[in-house]
Amino acid sequence: VQLQASGGGWVQAGGSLRLACVYSGYTSSQYVMGWFRQVPGKEREFVGGFRWRGGVAYYADFPASVKGRFTISRDDTKNTVYLHMNNLKPEDTAVYYCAAKLNFYGVELSAAKYDVWGQGTQVTVSS
Repeated sequence: VQLQASGGGWVQAGGSLRLACVYSGYTSSQYVMGWFRQVPGKEREFVGGFRWRGGVAYYADFPASVKGRFTISRDDTKNTVYLHMNNLKPEDTAVYYCAAKLNFYGVELSAAKYDVWGQGTQVTVSS
């Protein structure tokens, strides 16, 4: 399984960005995809994820810090999961990562429990 994240950049506070995570090499009908962010000196923070089972529906989960501002969507034709970030704040500045936890269906907030990681993409929000 491989993940590749992209879409980071610089934006002013109140702006929006869309991050993309392209996944390949995995065909299970049950897994969790998560988005995390990290700033220097701190642990990776869960900022959103979705659970996928059976190819019919999925559920997205978000922590309070981003709920209402971040959403997740997916495009199966492109094997891509998107993190839509709206009303960005300077405190959202971080390196963002996508990750996958395989053969699992549920909410997983701990970065240590994820099996595969994409490379990070920098998001910078100026005030």
